Amino acid sequence: MNSTEIQPGSYSILVADDDRFTRLMLQAALEEEGYQVVEACDGKECLKVYKRTQPDLVLMDAMMPEMDGFECCQQLLALPGSQHIPILMITGLDDRESVDRAFTVGATDYVTKPIHWPVLRQRVRLIIEKAQLYRDLEKANQELQYLASMDGLTRVSNRRSFDEYLETEWQRMAREQLPMSAILCDVDCFKTYNDTYGHQAGDRCLQQVAAAIRSSTKRPADLVARYGGEEFAVVLPNTTTDGAVSVVEDIQTELAQLQIPHAKSCANEYVTLSLGIASIIPHHKASTKLLISEADKALYKAKEEGRNTYRTVTL
Repeated sequence: MNSTEIQPGSYSILVADDDRFTRLMLQAALEEEGYQVVEACDGKECLKVYKRTQPDLVLMDAMMPEMDGFECCQQLLALPGSQHIPILMITGLDDRESVDRAFTVGATDYVTKPIHWPVLRQRVRLIIEKAQLYRDLEKANQELQYLASMDGLTRVSNRRSFDEYLETEWQRMAREQLPMSAILCDVDCFKTYNDTYGHQAGDRCLQQVAAAIRSSTKRPADLVARYGGEEFAVVLPNTTTDGAVSVVEDIQTELAQLQIPHAKSCANEYVTLSLGIASIIPHHKASTKLLISEADKALYKAKEEGRNTYRTVTL
């Protein structure tokens, strides 16, 4: 097989060597072990093929024309997302200086020509197994980080994640002198809802409210969090008061369409929200605490003035 594309279902290896006979031998040996093989005849082509195919391992000859394996190895590992790709350097240079250089530029291991096939087979197997274990561990860590940042009931961000993100975006908006807004949302008469329908229904209600808020925030940079109890918060980077009002109106529309019954509500026959918006261009005399404090005051004002509405403040 002289393929330039990777098919799903097995591990793939990119062989980069300027000697065609060596490439054919490596291809035959590796395919016999069940690997898919793609080829490159020099360093420049190796980089192009790697970007296109994203293999699991690169077997690279150290001595190639135009761009040798050492330079290619450095450039490959500098590509976004390629920092941990295993590279096995194949070389006829078995002196200590060449070996040291291979490891210095980031190679995982090396073998020398003439190639001892049983040794190569075992090294390839072990390197791919270790790389797979690393990917599995990285994925597990990412999943743990995700779970640690989520509210278990509503599946939006939790309070800690909100605080951290708010501070990060505050600093970014301050550097770029761009506006940001925060929204605090409180479910109207939620204690009465729980007393009327029970806590399990209350949990389902919070889940629906969270989903309505989340679906109203369209940009990847917008963050929705459960702020506490029946209260939710939204961070809107690079957003003016008018932009935040537009989001709030979308939230109200989404929630109204759900028509969650609330027979003993103090505001409406359905579940509603009171919302407070605060907007600012961050500066050194202000803080995230001020932003949230003002959003909370606006929320309290919305509740005082009848609930199922919003109030704004621009700092």
